[in-house]
Amino acid sequence: MAPSIWNLMKRSTSNSPPSSKLQKMAPGLTLDSDSRSSGSSLEVTSQFSYTNKEEDYSSFMSDVLVVGAGPAGLMLADNLVRYGIKTRIIDDRPDRTSTGRADGIQPKTIETLRQMRVAEPLLRKGVKVFDIAFWKSSAEQQLHRTAREVHYPPVVDLLDPYILLVHQGMVEAIFEDDLRDRGVVVSRNTAFVDFEYTPMSIRPLTVNCRQHVNHAKKTFSTRYVVGCDGAHSKVRKTIPGSTPVGSSTDAVWGVIDGVLDTDFPDIWSKVVVQSDELGSVLMIPRERGLTLTTQEFVQRRAQQIMHPYRLEWRNVEWFGRYKIGQRVAARFTDDERRIFIAGDASHTHSPKAAQGMNTSMHDSWNLAWKLNFATRGLAKPALMDTYEQERQKIAKDLIDFDYEHANAFHAGDSAALVENFTKNVAFISGFGVNYDLNVLNVQSKGYQRGHLTPGFLLPPARVTRYIDANPVDIQTDIPALGQFRIYFFTHNIQAAMPFLETVCHQQTGTSSYVGRVTAAGNASYTVQPPLAAPHDQFVLPERYTPVSGVFSYALVTDEDRNGVELKDLPPVLRESAFTFYLDNIPEQDTRKQTCMDKWFDGLDQNEVVVLNVRPDGYVGTVRRFAEGSRENGHIAVQWMDQYYEQFLRDR
Repeated sequence: MAPSIWNLMKRSTSNSPPSSKLQKMAPGLTLDSDSRSSGSSLEVTSQFSYTNKEEDYSSFMSDVLVVGAGPAGLMLADNLVRYGIKTRIIDDRPDRTSTGRADGIQPKTIETLRQMRVAEPLLRKGVKVFDIAFWKSSAEQQLHRTAREVHYPPVVDLLDPYILLVHQGMVEAIFEDDLRDRGVVVSRNTAFVDFEYTPMSIRPLTVNCRQHVNHAKKTFSTRYVVGCDGAHSKVRKTIPGSTPVGSSTDAVWGVIDGVLDTDFPDIWSKVVVQSDELGSVLMIPRERGLTLTTQEFVQRRAQQIMHPYRLEWRNVEWFGRYKIGQRVAARFTDDERRIFIAGDASHTHSPKAAQGMNTSMHDSWNLAWKLNFATRGLAKPALMDTYEQERQKIAKDLIDFDYEHANAFHAGDSAALVENFTKNVAFISGFGVNYDLNVLNVQSKGYQRGHLTPGFLLPPARVTRYIDANPVDIQTDIPALGQFRIYFFTHNIQAAMPFLETVCHQQTGTSSYVGRVTAAGNASYTVQPPLAAPHDQFVLPERYTPVSGVFSYALVTDEDRNGVELKDLPPVLRESAFTFYLDNIPEQDTRKQTCMDKWFDGLDQNEVVVLNVRPDGYVGTVRRFAEGSRENGHIAVQWMDQYYEQFLRDR
C-alpha cells in the first residue's frame, strides 16, 4: 500500500498577498519520503507568515461566517480554521473582553482545551479551586462555617478535579492568538444586520453588516452563518420559530471584580455565604489577586452579610448588574441547516454554577467538526440534524439544574444547595454531559460489556505510547483534527492479526464504505488542507492521520514492549506508529486501573474490541468480538460501514 500521509505544504490563499504564504497540511498526498519526521529533531523549511490587513482578509467568500467573538464564537472559528474551512468572524465590539464576565473553566473544558493544545497558558495563570465552603448567619447565630466540601469528590473520575478561575478575556486571547498565527483576525466594530436568503443550490447567502466607526455597509458571501452573538442575538431572530422559551427570576445580581482587604478565613476558597435576613454572597478567588464577589445589593449588603469579618475593596476593576433569565431557544437551526446559533444566543441561565462559558464553548465544539464535514460535502443531512438534537438537550438539562440550584441559593437552604450540587456534580464538571442515542451514538446490542456508553465521554486512562515510551492520557493524546478515532484493543496481537489485517486492508480500499469515505475526504483535504500555525511543528498533526484525513487508527495492547515490533503490524497500523499504545501503567491512573479494565471490565484472552470515538471525544459505538478471526474482521467492516453510512457521504 502506498501510504497516504499529511505532508507539510504551502498554499496561497485569496486573503493573503501573493508573497505571503501559510503553511497547510493535506492528507492523501505523497510528495517524498523526506517529508516524514523520524529523528529526534525536525527542520521545517516552510516559511510561516500571515496577514492581518482587513482589506486582504475580507476579499474572499467564506464557507462559514461566525457572528460574535466571545468564547463560543472564537472556539468555533479556531476549530474551523484549523480544519481548513474558510472562516470569517465578526464582532460589534472594538476589542476583546478585558475584565469581568465569565470566570470558571470546568474539568471537561480543560480537557477540551488540552486536546486543542491551548490549555497551558490558562493553567499557568489561573487559580485552581479544589474546595467549596458554606457559611451562614441568622438572628440567633452570627456568621459561621457550616460545611466544607471537596469541589469534585472522587465519585467523578477527573483528570483535573478542580475549577479553573480565569476571566473571559484570557480565554478569548488564547483563541485570538491561535487564529492570528493561522492568518485570521476578527473583523471588529462590525455588526450583523441581516442576510438575503437563497437556496444553497442557487448561490451562497449574502450577509449585510454595518461598521460602527463610519457606519458603512459591508456585504459578505458565505455558505453558513453561526450566531454566537449573545442573549439578544440578531442571528437567532432570523430563524423562524426560534423564540427562547422560559422565564426570568426576580433576583438581581450585582457583580464586582476587585481586590479585597479582608480577614475572612476562606477567601481563597469558593464560598457561599447566606444570611437569613440580608441575602447571599458567592465569593470566588481570581487570578492576579482579584476576588469576585456576587450578591444582590453589592458592596454595602456584602459588608453587612460578612459581619463580623472586615470586607473592604482596595480597587474595583469591573461592575455589572443584571436579572437572570432561564431560557432555551425553541430552535438552534433553520430548516435548511444553513443558519445556526450557539452559546448565549441559544440558552441563558444564572452564573452561580460557572456553566455559561463552558456550555457555550461546547456548543461550538459539537458544531465545528460537523460543519467541517458539511462544507466538504461529506455530511448527510442526518449529521447536521444532530447539532440541535444534542445541544438543545444539554441546554434544557442545564436549565433544570440551574433552576434547582438558584432556588436553593436564594432560599438560603444550605442543605438543599449541597444536595443539588452533589447530585449534579458530574454534570457540573462537564463529564456527566451526555447525548441520547441517535445516528452518531449507537448501541451494539448483545456485544457490549463495560463502562463505555454511546453518547458519553471517555473516562481518563493512562497508557504508554509505544514509539517513544511516553506515558500519556489516551483520551487526549490524539489532537483534535476533526477526525473520528477507531481504536482496536487486544491482549494478543498475533492472535488478532487476521482480524486486524482484514479490517485495515478493506478500510483502505474502495470495497468498504469507510474506505470510500477516506478517499473522498483525502481528495477534499488535498484541495482544501487544514491550516497550520508555526507552533504546530511541536504537535506534528501528520503523525495522527497518516492514512486518512477522516479517521485516526489506534491499537492498544497489554503485551510487553520488547515482544512487539511495528514492522509486524498491518500497514495502516504501522503507519500509525504514534497511536500504538501499551496498556501497562495502571499505577498512574486516577483509579489505579488499566485502560482495558476501566473501559471494558477487561478483555477475554482472545477478544478484540473495536471502539469508534467521535471527533468531539464522545463514544460513537463499540463492539466486542470473541476472537480475532478473519471472519470477524469482515463482520467488523460491515458493522462500521453501516454505522458511518448513516451520516457520512462517500463521494
